[in-house]
Amino acid sequence: MTYAPYPALRLRRTRASAWSRAMHAENRLSPSDFLWPLFVTEGAGVEEPIAALPGVSRWSVDLMVERAKDARDAGIPCLALFPNTQADRRSDDGAEALNPDNLMCRAIRAIKDAVPDIGILTDVALDPYTAHGQDGLLDDTGYVLNDATIDILIGQSLNQAAAGADIIAPSDMMDGRVGAIRAALEQGGHPNVQIMAYAAKYASAFYGPFRDAVGSRGLLKGDKKNYQMDPANGEEALREVALDLAEGADSVMVKPGLPYLDIVARVRDRFAVPVFAYQVSGEYAMIEHAAAAGAGDRDALILETLMAFKRAGCSGVLTYHALHAARLLNG
Repeated sequence: MTYAPYPALRLRRTRASAWSRAMHAENRLSPSDFLWPLFVTEGAGVEEPIAALPGVSRWSVDLMVERAKDARDAGIPCLALFPNTQADRRSDDGAEALNPDNLMCRAIRAIKDAVPDIGILTDVALDPYTAHGQDGLLDDTGYVLNDATIDILIGQSLNQAAAGADIIAPSDMMDGRVGAIRAALEQGGHPNVQIMAYAAKYASAFYGPFRDAVGSRGLLKGDKKNYQMDPANGEEALREVALDLAEGADSVMVKPGLPYLDIVARVRDRFAVPVFAYQVSGEYAMIEHAAAAGAGDRDALILETLMAFKRAGCSGVLTYHALHAARLLNG
C-alpha cells in the first residue's frame, strides 16, 4: 500500500483532540473484557489480605457472594475461583477435589444462588488439593503421572459442573485432558458447560504470589517444568492450542500474560478463536509495587497494560485489577 507523503499526510491530525482520538481508536476496553480471579477460604466473615498481592484478599464464602455482587454491578461478566484448601484436607492424591462439599463447590453454589446471572470459571488442577503442591499424581520418583491424573481431573470437572460451574478451565497441562473432560461433561449431562483450556501455560517465574494465595508455595516439591511449557518455545504453544481445540475446547488461554503477548497474537492470527490471557500474580504485584514506588500512575499503568492485551488480540483478560479497572471505565 502506498501512502501520501508528508505534508499531505500528517498522522498527528487525528491525534490532535480527544474526540478524534476516541473516534480513531482501534481497540477499546470495557468491563465485559475482564474476568476477576478470587480466592476463597474457610470460615464466615473472613477477609485475609495476601501480603504478596497488595490489595488482594482471600474471602470466606459469605463474603465471596458480596464480591460477586460487586462484579455484577460493575459489569464484569465472570469470576474465576481458586480455593485455599486447609492443610488437613490436602493429600498426596488430592482427593478433596472430588468432595462435592469442598470449598470450591460451596462457593459456586452460594454465588449461583445469590447472583445467578454472573458466570463462574473454575480451575481444574490438583495443586490446591495435593500435599506436595504439584498439579497431578506422582510416581515414586516424583514425576507427575499424566493418564492417572486425568482420571482425577475428570472427577473434579464433573464435581464442579454439578455445583454450577459455567466454565471448566483445566490448568494442569496434562496431555489429552481436554478431550477426556469434554467427553465426560457430555456423558454426564453437562453439554453446555464450556471448557477454557489453559492451552499455553508456561513454567514461569511470575506465579509466586499466587502460590502464597492458595497455600501451596511452601508445599511444592521440585518444579513444574516437566508439564508446563518452556518459556523459550513459541511454535510448541501453537501445537498445544491446536490439540486442545481439536479435543473440544471452546476457548483457549495463554498464561502468563504480558511476557507472552507474542503468543496471544500468534494464536489469534492462526486459529481465529476466542483467546484469553491471565495477567498473573507476579504481573499484578509489579504494577502495584511500581506505583507505590512512584514509578508511574497506578490507574494509567493498569489501563495501559490491559489495553495491551486487547491490542494483541485477547477476547478477555483474567486480572486481579478487574474490579478497579471496571470502575475506572464506568467513571
